[in-house]
Amino acid sequence: MSAAQPLWKTFLRFLAPLMLSNALQSLFGTISNVYLGQMIGVDALAAASVFFPVMFFLFAFVMGLSTGATVLIGQAFGAREHDKIKLVVGTTLAIGLLLSVSVALIGGLFSRQLMMALATPTDILDQASGYARIMLLTMPLGFVFLLMTAMIRGVGDALTPLLALALSTAIGLILTPVLIRGSFGLPAAGITGPAWAAAIANALTLIALALYLLRTKHALAPDAILLRQLRLNGVMLGKILSIGLPSAVGMVVMAIAELVLLGLVNGFGSNATAAYGAVNQVMGYTQFTAMSISIAVSILGAQAVGSGDRARLDGIVRIGLTFNLVLTGGLVALIYLVPRAVLGIFITDSAVLDLAKGLLDIALWSSVPFGLATVFSGAMRAAGVALTPMLLSIFAILAIELPAAVILSRTIGLEGVWAAYPIVFCAMLVLQMGYYLLVWRKRAIRRQV
Repeated sequence: MSAAQPLWKTFLRFLAPLMLSNALQSLFGTISNVYLGQMIGVDALAAASVFFPVMFFLFAFVMGLSTGATVLIGQAFGAREHDKIKLVVGTTLAIGLLLSVSVALIGGLFSRQLMMALATPTDILDQASGYARIMLLTMPLGFVFLLMTAMIRGVGDALTPLLALALSTAIGLILTPVLIRGSFGLPAAGITGPAWAAAIANALTLIALALYLLRTKHALAPDAILLRQLRLNGVMLGKILSIGLPSAVGMVVMAIAELVLLGLVNGFGSNATAAYGAVNQVMGYTQFTAMSISIAVSILGAQAVGSGDRARLDGIVRIGLTFNLVLTGGLVALIYLVPRAVLGIFITDSAVLDLAKGLLDIALWSSVPFGLATVFSGAMRAAGVALTPMLLSIFAILAIELPAAVILSRTIGLEGVWAAYPIVFCAMLVLQMGYYLLVWRKRAIRRQV
């Protein structure tokens, strides 16, 4: 990072590849589902969808682990202590491999029982079990790939993970239809095709990534020093988990709250459920922009904490808030200009479209206060403070969002469920900003590594 470069340019150079990376990850999952639905049928798509709750919980843990590691890597990088970077990476990969191998062995043996526990319909149980078995057996490759691409960003490098994800996505998209049907002498894998394609893509990309990191002498190159650190360091693991676990728990609580809201929406009929799905897809794009900005604040902020530069951290927070107003707010405004065109991508029924538009009008703008709140929590996480921001978010969800959704759904109907979104996101902004300005901002910051 050039010291002479304006901070907003540094921020934007990091943010743009990060947003593209997240888009690529979503793209691969979406197109894999299209392949399954179009090439095999709706049963195959349903069978793969049953595995989603399992995947989400595993993904939440990996994201939490990578969040903790990335903050510590950013702090070590900012302090120019490259030996500490290898220690963090080695410990993170060691715990990631240990857990993912355990998941692979247990999940591979008991995938059918797991699918039965999730109340999978009997007509798709065999397909769902086969898909789950391969996904779980190949989990170590997915864990390592996600951890490595996330940790590389800790040293301010968002381009290398983007290139790795582009390569992995390209390989996966080429292999998926080939493996589903069986071509070029390969047997037809059917529903397990996307799972095998993802595993092969991850393996090939990890090899290419390792060679690239070694050739460029990257800070995260898998050299002899890193391999010696590939072990569980209890002290470092504790620091990683102290930041990472609150992040993972926060994700899980938000997901459970969404299930509760979905249950309320379902009570208003299938049209309401269809509208909920479409509005959530649209809001997903605005929230995804806000979350990308929060990650950038967290990583660049961690580097500022590592170098002991409080003024730079303050500048990063200001830029994060500005980018949220400009990018997230701009995207919200754009959607408000043409709501029917955007919702029409997901909905064809005019009655559902009218309903969805009304719900979008109520909730979409709340992505902006949501984004502003995540900037404050991201800045505190950069200094290793993750528990209090997580507790504030959980308080907002459990004590404000869910009661508001239940009460308002009974008094004003379906619109009441959607009104809970702006209520909770505004509450989160007040809580996170209040704690940041009145408590955290007055404390001395210190790095954990």
